Amino acid sequence: MLIGELARRTGSTARALRHYEQAGLIDSERAANGYREYGESAVVRVRNIRALVAAGLTLEDLRPLLGCLDGDVMSRPPSERVLGIARERLAVLERRIAAQTDARDRLVAALAAAGRGPGEGPGSGPENGQWNGPGSGQRNGPGRRTVG
Repeated sequence: MLIGELARRTGSTARALRHYEQAGLIDSERAANGYREYGESAVVRVRNIRALVAAGLTLEDLRPLLGCLDGDVMSRPPSERVLGIARERLAVLERRIAAQTDARDRLVAALAAAGRGPGEGPGSGPENGQWNGPGSGQRNGPGRRTVG
């Protein structure tokens, strides 16, 4: 089947399929005209890739699982290997969430120090567009920053 049909059958895009192929997760053969041709098994594999990515794994996380991607991945109990990869990904996500929460808290504190709460006033900063909050650099007019 051609890339467009595989995309249609899996709810994916041709661009995503080329990305999966470049990442080594799916294979295609080249027809005489240079078009990619995929086997029927690619449908199941792409659906599994999409489900696992939607669950929070990355394409890099999926590489060690190539042998598992051709069956009904979501209905089988996960192996210890899969659980380990999922735990590692969860730890990464939790660190990112903590960093974003810290950044939000610093911004809320900066707004409070400026006498504004989150979402208060035009642009949530002084009406003249200048902002000199801690750790934010200076704003010289709307949206312009200089390191301060």
